[in-house]
Amino acid sequence: MTKRVLVTGSEGFTGRYLVAELETAGYEVVGLGSHASAAAGYIQADLTDSQALNAALAKVQPDVVVHLAALAFVGHGAPNAFYQVNLMGTRNLLEAVSACGKTPESVLIASSANVYGNQAEGVLDERTPPAPANDYAVSKLAMEYMAKTWLPKLPITFVRPFNYTGLGQADNFLLPKIVSHFERKADVIELGNLDVWRDFSDVRSVVSAYRGLIEALPIGETFNVASGKVHSLREVLAMCENITGHRIEVRVNPDFVRSNEVKTLCGDASKLRACLGEWRTPELEETLRWMLAADA
Repeated sequence: MTKRVLVTGSEGFTGRYLVAELETAGYEVVGLGSHASAAAGYIQADLTDSQALNAALAKVQPDVVVHLAALAFVGHGAPNAFYQVNLMGTRNLLEAVSACGKTPESVLIASSANVYGNQAEGVLDERTPPAPANDYAVSKLAMEYMAKTWLPKLPITFVRPFNYTGLGQADNFLLPKIVSHFERKADVIELGNLDVWRDFSDVRSVVSAYRGLIEALPIGETFNVASGKVHSLREVLAMCENITGHRIEVRVNPDFVRSNEVKTLCGDASKLRACLGEWRTPELEETLRWMLAADA
């Protein structure tokens, strides 16, 4: 019997890749989001609308729920919206799942590595005490604690993805911005601090990990999703130059330099690999080649 998966945020960057991953693996996927869409099997329902969510869940009766939908832009001008969507919206969803008349076998909730905040440099594992440093991160951590109150009534697993990228990510994210400049052979790019080191995964591997977790059923557990390797922005620029043969003048814009920025942020995904076996993400240069080749 084909299992039905409800994916919230199915029309977003990660959602589109997850829907493809699940459909390829033989799942029936129903998408849910706040915006209208012509996609087959899609339901429009806002996380802040509990009545719409209850109707959607009662109709779908999912075997699995993957909750990706969130307000994610850290610079969003209305801080309360983070809590309305990420915290209370998730609570509305869990309440609707609980009341739909069918207990799913897995509920995977996407949190964020932002919950670790501005930690001391080093490799961060799931035992690292959270220290969220902005409203987005606080809303995600609060969401985790809230969702845990639904255990063991609902079989919830949490993921904390570190940075990841891929073809189709919006240009207001750093790596797509750099790729876009190289694609159009721009002469100049304005960036912030070039001497920060970040852990970048490939979106295709991230959604593969999500599928693996809904099949492994590690209920109540939290998993980092990370490459375990760091690259500086200088290295990213050098990789893009090497791939394209194009050189760009880099200008540091003081407006893009964040105060108290962590120099190095790296995730430990040992727990994820112990659960899933051989999980890996491509080398960053391989992901960049994929992104740059799209319009070649």
